[in-house]
Amino acid sequence: MNVNEQDQYFMGLAIAEARKAEALGEVPIGAVIVYQGKVIARAHNLRETTQNAVTHAELSAIQDACEVIGSWRLEETVLYVTLEPCPMCAGAILQSRVPTVVYGARDIKAGCVDSLYRLLSDERFNHECEVREGVLGDECGALLTNFFRALREKKKRAKKEARLEAE
Repeated sequence: MNVNEQDQYFMGLAIAEARKAEALGEVPIGAVIVYQGKVIARAHNLRETTQNAVTHAELSAIQDACEVIGSWRLEETVLYVTLEPCPMCAGAILQSRVPTVVYGARDIKAGCVDSLYRLLSDERFNHECEVREGVLGDECGALLTNFFRALREKKKRAKKEARLEAE
């Protein structure tokens, strides 16, 4: 399997995690960490479920991977995530020394890999990551677009029902 095929395969697993989040009513973001060709951690967003701001898919996967490896240094790993990491997750990626990050869709409002900032390639830090973007990006982006469209429609319906009940 070449890099592109591997990236697509593992991103597919991250998408499966994102679908788990979506089934829980969470923003559909999933992450997978691979070490020596094997998945050692999988996670999905759980912020709404846990009511905890740090239960992003990437952070949960990093925490689990550290336990599996037995070290805070995640050298020789690849992180696959469906959405460009936010500043918090980008910081955790740098701190855990993940050497390679592959993501699907850009996050123009909070992305800190390419969109707003380039934290993972900033030479001022003592660690930089190789980044590959856009792997299954259309599918990753569609998951998010469809989720937020459905959420807006649900809120719109609830508002309309509340207005009708008030009349």
